[in-house]
Amino acid sequence: MLTATHPAILALVSYLEHDVLPSIILDTDYNILAANAAYRRQFGSADQAPVGEKCHRVSHHYAVPCDQAGEHCPLRKSLDSKVPERVLHIHHTPRGPEHVDVELRPILDEQGRVVAFVERLASVTLASAQPQQQGLVGRAPAFKSAVASLQRAAPAQIPVLLQGESGTGKELFARALHLGSPRANGPLVVVDCTGLTESLFESELFGYEKGAFTGATQRKIGLAEAAHGGTLFLDEIGEVPLAMQVKLLRLIESGSFRPVGSTRTVHSDFRLVSATHKPLKEMAAAGTFREDLYYRISGFPIRLPALRERVEDLSLLCESLLQRMAGKQSPTMTTEALEHLRRHSFPGNIRELRNILERARLFADDGQIRPEHLPEDIRPMTQSSALRPRGRNEMADLALALETFRGSRSELAEHLGLSERTLYRRLKALGL
Repeated sequence: MLTATHPAILALVSYLEHDVLPSIILDTDYNILAANAAYRRQFGSADQAPVGEKCHRVSHHYAVPCDQAGEHCPLRKSLDSKVPERVLHIHHTPRGPEHVDVELRPILDEQGRVVAFVERLASVTLASAQPQQQGLVGRAPAFKSAVASLQRAAPAQIPVLLQGESGTGKELFARALHLGSPRANGPLVVVDCTGLTESLFESELFGYEKGAFTGATQRKIGLAEAAHGGTLFLDEIGEVPLAMQVKLLRLIESGSFRPVGSTRTVHSDFRLVSATHKPLKEMAAAGTFREDLYYRISGFPIRLPALRERVEDLSLLCESLLQRMAGKQSPTMTTEALEHLRRHSFPGNIRELRNILERARLFADDGQIRPEHLPEDIRPMTQSSALRPRGRNEMADLALALETFRGSRSELAEHLGLSERTLYRRLKALGL
């Protein structure tokens, strides 16, 4: 086993000291032998390197190696494979937990045995492991898997297809892809493909000349042209009319198109990102989506997890979403309210969560969101059943509700899950 004072390690340390990326040298027993200046600046202290510490203790505060704590361990894999390994991890830093892209390379001796490793770390700016007022936020394994794919695809020109249920944050992922690409200084142009007729889709995407049709009083630049030098994001591409898909394919393949009512050819240089909640591969097989277009847009598919697959992110997401709604004075979730959210299946995903929080914060007069502030289908039964009218006890229940509820008639109706008109009719019929 090599030590920190071995001539080979000292020579490697001297070389890595000038590397702009944070780097450490590890032995095969997870011990940190050396760390360069960039690592000390970003992950430690400038005057003290974590030499002699276990890498998993420094990076994750784990008492055992990552693979024994349910994580992917690049050191363990590289020790077996003898080839470089790369993984996305959450590291503890002086700034709190951060997503870090870890690349680990083995050092082999003359006999081909692994004797040490060089680990280079790059902070991931596409997503945050802490509450943020913008961008992607999460720590769950399913989320990290999507971000790891995002990190790989962002610098390339390859077309990316974001696949996931409605409300999973496809536009946020598309924006992160754009910001992580060499085209970040160019425009990100979003095309919502839902509800567009063939003619409207063509005029929106390709633009039109003055007089091309009734109402075309002046020339309009299309969204494909507006995306020149940047990223074109086709949201819900599965909704594109079949007749328009051949023109879309031609645009993607050549970057060329003709505005409606024009004979001139326009060229646009853009990076393509598409998104859908539909099963495009099955649609292609059934003939409802062009097969050649499907393979052209899906060069790098990324699956976005549903919220129910990342329940451990709920607290982090709630804090972030509430900050985005109300700033620094945003309310907080009680433990009980969070527990009820964790039991909910969230068919509408993060969009549904945002709507729930938007409503709940309006009831949080003391800055705390409690179970009773949540929608009726998420509230605990003891809350809703205490006030909801039931069968022959309806009169008693309504009387109790009127006596105990502190709020207006409209607020009472909402709390009971009734319209205000229905509540009024029931009270009148019961003589209350």
